[in-house]
Amino acid sequence: MSETVIYTVPAIHCAHCGMSIREEVSEVEGVEEVDVDIDAKVVTIRGRELSDEKLRAAIQEAGYEAA
Repeated sequence: MSETVIYTVPAIHCAHCGMSIREEVSEVEGVEEVDVDIDAKVVTIRGRELSDEKLRAAIQEAGYEAA
């Protein structure tokens, strides 16, 4: 069953920020879709059996912190 996880990432400012986050998070096991809303500073992730710890680590690896 698919689930959705939403993170606020205050440091998102441009398309490059979104691309960096999308690339890192997409590599996490179970992730099927990553949407980055630059204006709202929100990352929405859809997938199966998502790990909060791994998703936050991927966002941090991209250089950002999930609030």
